Amino acid sequence: MLKKIVDKIVNKKPKQHKSHLGISNTPYDHMGEQGVCDLSNRFYDIMETDPKAKELLALHPMPLDNIREKFFQFLSGWTGGPDLFVKNHGHPMLRARHLPFPVDQEMREQWMYCMNKALDLEVDNMMVREHLRKAFAQMATHMINKD
Repeated sequence: MLKKIVDKIVNKKPKQHKSHLGISNTPYDHMGEQGVCDLSNRFYDIMETDPKAKELLALHPMPLDNIREKFFQFLSGWTGGPDLFVKNHGHPMLRARHLPFPVDQEMREQWMYCMNKALDLEVDNMMVREHLRKAFAQMATHMINKD
């Protein structure tokens, strides 16, 4: 009996983060904390500097420091890492949090433009990049709240 308990403790595997993306290792496993942070920051760097995202940028409160941090916290958990957003702010409830803002197809396209550029620049692993691209596209479509 004692041997079974000791074996169970010794052979216990570390808790695995679960990815929402259906791949065996999470994007967070591939990218690490710094990679997820870099993706988040690159996304907002593009939004701030690319004229194609002008209307999208106008919807965001300035300066972007606070929202950059919240987005990183969200992406950390969403990509399979520590659930920092939930810990600090509660359940993301993305659609509800975005309802006060007019999100139409054009805003979705601008958001995806920034994210696609950020993914291309920050995520080296093609499989992870494409999984993220598909998942972000679904999420962006879900945020649409205006015709």
